[in-house]
Amino acid sequence: MSKEITVLIVLVIYKITLISIGFWAQKRTHSNADFFIGGRTLGPFVASISYAASSASAWTILSLSAAAFTMGISVIWIFLGLMWGHGVSWFWLAPRLQKISAEKKLVTVTDLLALEGTDKTRRNIRFFAATVVIFCFVLYVATQFMGAGKAFATTFDMSISSSIIIGGGIVLIYTLLGGFWAVSLTDTLQGMLMLLAAIILPAMAMAEVGGLSAFWQGLKNVSTADQMSLTGANAGLMAGGFIMGTLAMGLGTFGQPHLLTRFMSIRDAASVKTAQKMAMFWFLIVFGNMIVLGLCGKILISGPLADPERLFFIMTDNLMPTVLGAIFLAAVLSAIMSTADSQLLVSASAIAHDIMGEPDEGESRLWVTRLVISLLCGTSVLVAIFLPSDIFSRVLFAWGALGAAFGPVVILRLAGVRLDPKFILPAMVTGLGLTIFFYLRPNSVGDILERLVPFLISFILLFATRNTNQKKDNL
Repeated sequence: MSKEITVLIVLVIYKITLISIGFWAQKRTHSNADFFIGGRTLGPFVASISYAASSASAWTILSLSAAAFTMGISVIWIFLGLMWGHGVSWFWLAPRLQKISAEKKLVTVTDLLALEGTDKTRRNIRFFAATVVIFCFVLYVATQFMGAGKAFATTFDMSISSSIIIGGGIVLIYTLLGGFWAVSLTDTLQGMLMLLAAIILPAMAMAEVGGLSAFWQGLKNVSTADQMSLTGANAGLMAGGFIMGTLAMGLGTFGQPHLLTRFMSIRDAASVKTAQKMAMFWFLIVFGNMIVLGLCGKILISGPLADPERLFFIMTDNLMPTVLGAIFLAAVLSAIMSTADSQLLVSASAIAHDIMGEPDEGESRLWVTRLVISLLCGTSVLVAIFLPSDIFSRVLFAWGALGAAFGPVVILRLAGVRLDPKFILPAMVTGLGLTIFFYLRPNSVGDILERLVPFLISFILLFATRNTNQKKDNL
């Protein structure tokens, strides 16, 4: 049996499983609360693994290993930036957000942002927040579909456009059917598959290198001095800027609606505590091992790659039997779809819930939601085909923009600070606007201007204008 046929069989079985989950989840979906946050009934295992999978995306499987391949050991700062961001999210944000969302019946993150103020102020906040979500997530989902295009094109010699359409169609079907339940369950399955790939493939690569001692010596033999430096080509103040800018990637975690809704969906505080440990274990293994894979790839592959984001596929072809290679291709598609489906769902909630207002219970509003998902998915497919970009840069832009726009409000509100509602919208506009401005400028060292400055200025604006005449909220 040829490699292509084997891969196709594995993928067909996998996709049938995902769509079957969608049909099953449809029976549990009767209202917008069910569709968007699963009726607040998620247990710790599904909540933690689906969170991890939807946060990882094609960026983790394809771009993190590629970053290690090109940057060398200074990629460790990306690892630390991601780990501290998710750690603070799970151990500080999650308990507070789960509590306040249950008490105040919040359905979306925008509900939290627009919790106080006059009707006009809250309406303006909701509209702007929804616009930011749609803008960033259309770009983000398009990037996931680009990852699908690379996966199919590498394996089946298909065109990128055809691959994008196929991947988008599968995501659309099961997201439409079951909403949050379908997304969470499929994300959990996909998260476990990603974990499996992140354990086996790097282990095989390390064995091929010759073990840890041969790994370090081999890395020194094939790397430049900059690639063996913890600060790359930077020294002095430039090195400090590189480290701070890279660690600042963790700030984006606090403003990701598709991740924060997982906290809102967990059934109780005890489940949050259990989920914390599961999620952080997943991140430690997957992030760490994708870096190991990239560094091993640097040793095993002589010379540079035209597209380092194809390293995962090259290593799979070189090291894995056909059937395992097919499963690992499914893992890449899992990384892509587990993020794309969550972001489509949040984008739909931005329109159907945040802009259109409180829904009437029942299927009529759910069909409006499903129509919105279809339109957003189609738009993302078109962006992926006609406005292609590398996965790394587009994901980091969308990640940073959402973090700077929403993160300061989320942190201060959950800390119990009484924000002045009049300044929430200006702070959000400032965070987003500065991120876009610095993104369009030449890169600074570690992209510190784009990743850190917008968040800090937005945070300072909110804190300086807080209402000091009232006691802190007891969250």
